Amino acid sequence: MTNDIKYDNRSADLFGKESGDYILERRLKELNSDLHTRFKDTVFAVQKILSMYRLLFPEYTDHSELHSMTVIDSCNRLIGEDQIEKLNADEIYILLTACYMHDVGMGISDADFETFKNNLNEEEFFKKNPAATKADFVRVYHNEFSGFFIDKYAPFFDIPSTQHVFAIKQVARGHRKTDLFDEKEYPASLVLPGGNTVCVPYLASLVRLADEIDVVATRNPQVLYDIETLTDEIEIVENKKLDAVKAMIMTKEAFILTCSTDEEEIFNSLLAMIGKMQATLDYCRKVVEERSRFVIYQKKVILEKI
Repeated sequence: MTNDIKYDNRSADLFGKESGDYILERRLKELNSDLHTRFKDTVFAVQKILSMYRLLFPEYTDHSELHSMTVIDSCNRLIGEDQIEKLNADEIYILLTACYMHDVGMGISDADFETFKNNLNEEEFFKKNPAATKADFVRVYHNEFSGFFIDKYAPFFDIPSTQHVFAIKQVARGHRKTDLFDEKEYPASLVLPGGNTVCVPYLASLVRLADEIDVVATRNPQVLYDIETLTDEIEIVENKKLDAVKAMIMTKEAFILTCSTDEEEIFNSLLAMIGKMQATLDYCRKVVEERSRFVIYQKKVILEKI
């Protein structure tokens, strides 16, 4: 695998030579220039759509194109130079496109919300959560909204076939909650026009894990850390927790998060977050081990205090 990577900022430098070498993007361009162009066109079209999440979540963790780029960069690292050649052009195109579109559901339009919500047990959700808002509903189901969006607007993104649309939709949906062991929803060898096959559970595992580890403080708007403006005790603890994560280093063996806090409650909250991340890592490792010919090398999520 390539050198260790430290996530301590979200500037353009994060995606330069020191932290990443675009192995997925470069490989796709080498294998299939047409698919590479389709992906680039999707990036251009989706950027403004991703930024629309701020209409519902003006003070929420970043879900813009910066987050999508970080997820792609993490996928580059998780795959590494030693596995990239196992992926065919269609798999790389599907992975990159799904990375970029996995959070489009966070900025769903009012019209699409009204259309799609009927498939998501809206009435039951609000019965169980009477104080919930539309934003709460979208946040909980945003991966499903992303899937509906991809299905509806696939022709506008010039996605090559219905099989490609299905794969991109499933990989995007799979960044949270869905059952990656479901052979119908996540076939291990989906046949595409032209003869290539796609290992859908592997690609979905990469996106789920890459999404899970994007937790550094610089992902979030500074307003989240203005504790003096907050009144809810739970919200204060959550925001202090987010602010405490200063960096993440990915090695071949582990994800190492560094934090800075003197408050025991915040540190314990971070430990709980690490436990959730470890559970996601364990699950994705199991999916990949049992349902693909690939490997996720990292085994541990580690928290270090500075």
